[in-house]
Amino acid sequence: MSTIVSRLDITQIFCDVDDFCKQWENLWQQVPQLPSTTGERRSKSRMHLSEVMTIVIAFHGSGYKTFKEFYTLDVLTRWHGAFPNLVSYTRFVELMPWCLMLLCCFLHTRTGEITGISFIDSTPINVCHNCRAHSHKVFKGLVKWGKNSVGWHFGFKLHLIINDCGELLAFSLTPANVDDRKPVPDMTKDLIGKLFGDRGYISQKLFEELYERGLQLVTKSKKKMKNRLVKLIDKILLRKRAVIESVNDHLKNICQIEHSRHRSPFNFLVNLMAGLAAYTYLPKKPSIDIYPKDLPALPPAIF
Repeated sequence: MSTIVSRLDITQIFCDVDDFCKQWENLWQQVPQLPSTTGERRSKSRMHLSEVMTIVIAFHGSGYKTFKEFYTLDVLTRWHGAFPNLVSYTRFVELMPWCLMLLCCFLHTRTGEITGISFIDSTPINVCHNCRAHSHKVFKGLVKWGKNSVGWHFGFKLHLIINDCGELLAFSLTPANVDDRKPVPDMTKDLIGKLFGDRGYISQKLFEELYERGLQLVTKSKKKMKNRLVKLIDKILLRKRAVIESVNDHLKNICQIEHSRHRSPFNFLVNLMAGLAAYTYLPKKPSIDIYPKDLPALPPAIF
């Protein structure tokens, strides 16, 4: 794969994906299967699902704006040595939904380490321009109108939790009108330490629920709220919460998880899962370094 040009290490991605698919197939064969009906045809593509997943993930680190240009101009012309069983672009688009479940499972194996310092935020995923929302049909019944500090948007909302190294810990996709606090309990089941969020996550009930599980929710106070004592380290980390905004920027502008050209909900989900997986392979992620060795003037007690 030496002729492949990408921000990502395609060889490493293919090895990881192929190993995962082999383990999945071994487990799948141990599960009792439903008997096939008489005369049922089971056609099989000449491309393996691990190859499809690798190409889909590689697109999000290629720099191309559209998958069609990436596949027809780059993959079909330069990648035959690495993928000898390439199919046409139309056939490849038909194969993409078949790898959705495997992509979701593979993405869960790419989560980062729980360090005790986590950041949570949500970002809108628009499915079309607001002016075309009334005639949009691809996601009819699945998307809603939502509003944030920037304005109104029509589509989904992606909820993310990262650690201080910029690695993904949890994610959730909801309609745009869902409250930011609703998916938090399910997303934080395995987390401990401190979780930093914006004012949209202020909730006494949510704070108590997470605190009982060993996770402390830390947010800024609203103007009309009473002042409360906050540790100095918590104030510093709240100022560093912008790191998750940088992660959202990387996901949208580098990994391209958002665009308005989707013609199928399944391919939208494949694009989203592959974009998140591609982010986990970026060599440099937004991160913070907030340990005592970098703050010698602060007493150890605040940590």
